[in-house]
Amino acid sequence: MTTLLRIDSSTRVDGSHTRALGDAAQAQWQAANPDGDVITRNVPDGSIPYISQNTIAGFFTPPGDQTPEMKEATALSDQLIAELNAADLLLITAPLYNFGVPAALKAWVDQITRIGHTFSYTDGAFQGLAKTTRAVVICGYGSGDYLAGQPRAASNFLEPYLRFLLGFIGIEDVQVVSVQSTAADADTVAHNMDKARADLAHVI
Repeated sequence: MTTLLRIDSSTRVDGSHTRALGDAAQAQWQAANPDGDVITRNVPDGSIPYISQNTIAGFFTPPGDQTPEMKEATALSDQLIAELNAADLLLITAPLYNFGVPAALKAWVDQITRIGHTFSYTDGAFQGLAKTTRAVVICGYGSGDYLAGQPRAASNFLEPYLRFLLGFIGIEDVQVVSVQSTAADADTVAHNMDKARADLAHVI
């Protein structure tokens, strides 16, 4: 079965522009894959904790040598990586928070970026191991001029970080759709959202 894994990271549930675009992307994907399965993770809901000492120790300990505490600490990581590897398409919706990714999204990233599972390090070189090959990332910006070649591009650590991170774990096809100036007047926001929806129709 074809599977979409959707990761929402905006703290706002109502009034979130990235979530609204995620809904549009999901609807487009489901129209093309009527029998497909959708897994949704609302990461700001607190279901994904920050990694702990036992989590890190468990990541670097062979399964047969893990203590019960390590196994408990890495169980969620196992589940999240299984979800990722089962997905044919990864959809991430992410607003820019203080020039970077939301903390809740970083918590998910830290759980799925795991040596021996989504990347390896051999003979001085990293290699991505994730089985998912394609991702669509929706980025939202309250003001404008954050994209490549624009005046605020140097302070945009959202899109470049996610592109690098996904490539690092082996997802080679990463397409990004952005909406800017979401805090502007209603007409500007409506225009920018319509453009983003049209862009999604091409990439989905």
